Amino acid sequence: MTTPTPRPGIMEITPYVPGKSGPADDRPVIKLSSNESALGPSPKAVEAAKKAAENMVRYPDGGATVLREAIGAHHGLDPARIVCGAGSDELLDMIPRAYAGSGDEVLYSQFGFAMYPIATRAAGATPVAAPESDYHTDVDAMLEHVCERTKIVFLANPNNPTGSYISTDEVTRLREGLPDDVLLVVDSAYAEFVDRDDYSDGRDLVDAHDNTVMTRTFSKVYALAGLRIGWLYGPPAIVDVLNRIRGPFNVSNVAMAAAVAALADTDHVAKALEHNRLWLPRLTQTLRGLGLTVHPSVVNFLLVQFPKGPEQAKAAETYLAERRIFVRNLVAYGLPDCLRINLGLDNEMAALTDALGAFMETP
Repeated sequence: MTTPTPRPGIMEITPYVPGKSGPADDRPVIKLSSNESALGPSPKAVEAAKKAAENMVRYPDGGATVLREAIGAHHGLDPARIVCGAGSDELLDMIPRAYAGSGDEVLYSQFGFAMYPIATRAAGATPVAAPESDYHTDVDAMLEHVCERTKIVFLANPNNPTGSYISTDEVTRLREGLPDDVLLVVDSAYAEFVDRDDYSDGRDLVDAHDNTVMTRTFSKVYALAGLRIGWLYGPPAIVDVLNRIRGPFNVSNVAMAAAVAALADTDHVAKALEHNRLWLPRLTQTLRGLGLTVHPSVVNFLLVQFPKGPEQAKAAETYLAERRIFVRNLVAYGLPDCLRINLGLDNEMAALTDALGAFMETP
């Protein structure tokens, strides 16, 4: 008796493992493992979701018209060039299915988002990782790894899990160094957090080229991770291709209603960003004071490296988990001596630093 055989490459995929949420009981936990927003969603978004849920019997608008118009108005973009998805993950998954296949290569940086190789292998293509320089995307290394088989380049900017970014000039240099038939995907999931004059989310390159797209998400600063909603801005021809292969009702009524309300609540977003501006340098300084290496970050999480290596990082993760504080180990990213820790509420940051301080004092 035989069983169905998956396509070549499928069994080489290492399934994505999300950040730990803690045990399924009623006791409170501090979850700092998934880069979720410290302040949570806008109350207006919550109310909009509740109202939309009352009409869940109806199929959603397959074109996400109202949401695309809201995104376009908010960001000054043409709604006709926007595609919405069930999180930006869905859009990142669709791109290799549309533009790469057997014999093709998809390029990304060494510590790039784990979904890139997964989506690539699922499409039958081969993922290729270019080495990074000091935990930053190295444009020269990326360009050196481009060959005639390269069809797509994924660039997470800022990058998860390192928290680093490269400047607009460097992204432009990458685009200009790529062949015209290579699609550049600028994944700007954390763009709202970046407060640097030399940073762009990539929309300028989309407007200037027919071979570049930008992806965004409502999971991070808007705190709608549980609703799974993201969007892509691209050239008309690429938007047309993606609309042909996406699911007909891929974004729910509830998610769209919440996203529209979240966009409109600019005061809530401002509070979230102010909280981030306060705690990012504060937590960085505190953890460095404990003897930890904290790599520079422009987002809502830190890459924390332990001086005694992988065993110490694993022990720290266990020590924190025993105190119901959950952070992200990065073994799957090839960073076994590091933990990724996102910013939380004031009391959560106090509990974290107290626990790590006690851990670092243990023999």
